[in-house]
Amino acid sequence: MREVIAGLEIPETAAVAEATRIVQEMTSPLLFHHSRRVFFFGLLHSDRLGLKPDPELLYLAAMFHDTGLQTPYSDVVQRFEVDGADHARKFLRDRAFPGSAAETVWAAIALHTTPGIPGRMGPEIAMTNLGVLTDVMGVGLDELERDQLDEILAVHPRGDFKNEFLRTYFDGIKNRPETTNGTSNSDVIEHFMPGLRRPTMVDRVVGSGWPS
Repeated sequence: MREVIAGLEIPETAAVAEATRIVQEMTSPLLFHHSRRVFFFGLLHSDRLGLKPDPELLYLAAMFHDTGLQTPYSDVVQRFEVDGADHARKFLRDRAFPGSAAETVWAAIALHTTPGIPGRMGPEIAMTNLGVLTDVMGVGLDELERDQLDEILAVHPRGDFKNEFLRTYFDGIKNRPETTNGTSNSDVIEHFMPGLRRPTMVDRVVGSGWPS
């Protein structure tokens, strides 16, 4: 059945339906609602900026972007974004999406916490990042129509999002703090683990095998 919220349509494809089911089942309601809001905010910003992302790829990127926080997908210790990106890429490949589509979704998820880069890339990557920034930090919030925001929030409420999201964020990375170096994830680790001393880039330069 066609699903429209705030005048924005969810793509009617088998992959979208399956991704929705998977994310609902494997993540918390907090992350499910957050992921859907990221998609809608990404679409709203796309309209405002005159961009035309592929709505199916934008949806898949938004839905899978935080799955690495909930359930690790790899046997190696790596950034949670890469866990989610790897899972999403496999999801697309297993369903015969073109390689370029799978790589676009991978990049959108892998880079969604990286400042300064996604906005220079394709619309699916840029709008996933901007949708995340809007929902998490309020970036661009004043540029969106209040009536549309209210309708989206009525279906996908925030609740105590700030506190619950930060705790979920920390819970998803606390067992791999070394993967947060050089990313915004380190801010979360340092907030909840103030006594943690992680090797910095300066430590690595000074402690390298080079004599000078």
